[in-house]
Amino acid sequence: MALPPRFPITPAQIDEVVTRFYARVRQHEVLSPVFFASIPDEAPRWERHEAKIARFWRNAILHERSYSGNPQHMHSMRPMIKPEHFAIWLGVFDEVLDEVLPAETAASWSALAHRIGAGLRMGVVANQARAGGVPRLR
Repeated sequence: MALPPRFPITPAQIDEVVTRFYARVRQHEVLSPVFFASIPDEAPRWERHEAKIARFWRNAILHERSYSGNPQHMHSMRPMIKPEHFAIWLGVFDEVLDEVLPAETAASWSALAHRIGAGLRMGVVANQARAGGVPRLR
């Protein structure tokens, strides 16, 4: 039996949020260099990345089984990603959620994104500590 969605949202709404978020990221003075270090500024590469991230969110929210990957590993192994980037990322993500979705849906997705972001950030902190640095907990 399939699990019900975490909150009411359509796949099309998820796709729209992801598309708008990454359009904003590509223009962001702090986030764009971080993303461009991993994803060149080429439309096909971004389209593939956005499709993969949309699948991630459809899996996390709608319980689809269309995503495979290890976000923790991908984020913690990229030295250009710093713990402080997550607050910026989440701020931009929240702006997009508030623009695209009804307030209750935006709040539910934001809460989920913040929980996931906190875990990813902890992985980055732990990886930097293993690399010989002192962990930055804030």
